[in-house]
Amino acid sequence: MTTAPLPSTTSAADRSTGWVARVPVWVRCVAAGLAIVASIPPWGFWPLAIVGIALLDELLRDQPARARFGRTWLACVVWLAIGMVWMWDMTPPGYVVASITYAAYFGVAATLVPPGRGRRIALPGAIALAEGIRWAFPFGGVPLATIPHGQVAGPFAEVVRVAGPLLLVVVTVVAGQALASAVRREHRPAGYGTAFVVAAVLVATVAPTATATGDMDIAVVQGGGEQRTRDTRASRPIVFQAHVDATDLIEGEPELVLWPENVVHVDDDYDSSDRPPRIAELARELDTTIVAGLVESEGDNAFYNYVVAFDPDGEAIDRYDKVRLVPFGEMTPFRGLLELIAGDTIVANDAIAGDGPALVETPAGRMSVAISWEVFFAGRVREGVERDAEVVLNPTNGASYWLTIVQSQQVASSRLRALESDRWVLQAAPTGFSAVIRPDGSIVERTGVSERRVIEATVERRSGQTLATRLGDGPPMAAAAIAVAVGWALALGLDRAGLDHLRPRREASPARR
Repeated sequence: MTTAPLPSTTSAADRSTGWVARVPVWVRCVAAGLAIVASIPPWGFWPLAIVGIALLDELLRDQPARARFGRTWLACVVWLAIGMVWMWDMTPPGYVVASITYAAYFGVAATLVPPGRGRRIALPGAIALAEGIRWAFPFGGVPLATIPHGQVAGPFAEVVRVAGPLLLVVVTVVAGQALASAVRREHRPAGYGTAFVVAAVLVATVAPTATATGDMDIAVVQGGGEQRTRDTRASRPIVFQAHVDATDLIEGEPELVLWPENVVHVDDDYDSSDRPPRIAELARELDTTIVAGLVESEGDNAFYNYVVAFDPDGEAIDRYDKVRLVPFGEMTPFRGLLELIAGDTIVANDAIAGDGPALVETPAGRMSVAISWEVFFAGRVREGVERDAEVVLNPTNGASYWLTIVQSQQVASSRLRALESDRWVLQAAPTGFSAVIRPDGSIVERTGVSERRVIEATVERRSGQTLATRLGDGPPMAAAAIAVAVGWALALGLDRAGLDHLRPRREASPARR
């Protein structure tokens, strides 16, 4: 005997009602993502990250794992899709995949957080873990549009001297949770969160710092030119001459002159090129050290990206090759496969990564060097500081990027590196932004986009290490994982002790009754 299937008990009206009921939640998720991204440069109103985290904390409270994933993922897609929108100009498929995938990192992190009281300890650690993994994997990591980029302008920024940008993530999340608790009139957790934030900032004010060992007059050179331009054989002599002409604007007697990344192209052999000798001539004329970014072809499908230091006698005395390469910009993972799919739309040549320490030694002093993309990674600067670098150099080139989102976030990264290492940071870009940044993360001077300009300043040589440069990223990541474990232990302990009734609960909605 065959039995007919039972008719569905869920009507179209019921399904419609369920969909409509979710709209306010989706709106709150979008609002959380918008608040977080609005705190990040180029918008950069840092308090909004705390508001966004407060909204997210409320969205996760007392929710099952599936809801925690979905709500967090939606909020973070909004945050990252806007904060990394410049990627569309480079690779539309990559932009979509990156936004969706990195948002999923945070969604997974939210599922690792207990929904009740243990959330207050676990959530800061989980978000820090998601950020830390995003900064490292895959392809070496993509630390763009990060929470610390916005918070470097706020009052919590100095905590990076203690345990790097991950501690700044934790402090920001705790501040957001404290705000959420205060709005719910849960005074005790709001007080605990506020006390943690204040304690972290106070520790940062007394943590070890570097010491000044002398002064140095410097000049940062920006040749100028149109933004969103591509490198071509025809444009290379124009870019080079622009920086020669800009160098002629130097009025003082600097001990160090910094040129941007890859404004000197050596198409054939270094020894036969006429451009390095011209820089050597400028060094002799100015009686100064010049550090300049070069690109040198290696066959038909590869190139080197490096800086060379020329001493006041015009001799090339040291070189540093870029180690961290831009995924899909300077190197293409799975090239063979992608060429079958994307054809000529992918980058034709791959850079050859260096393997030396991030340091150049010059008559002006020992310099930690982070070429362009490398300044987004604390470890590159730390590597030079560990070898007694006195100043940090960031020669970069953002001329080809759409909008100024990358450039603004790069300045924020340079500010973070200044705070972490307690060093002056000099950033030079061909079309902007170039900047001189103090060890406290404040900007002495910054250029505009496309202008030809030289920033001349007196900076300090500094020696010694902060806690952040001594610890590295390992201990903060371990501490974040422990926070997640402690949050679960607290949540499970409450349940087993029969204290679950102490958790504040919302009145059940009509849909749950």
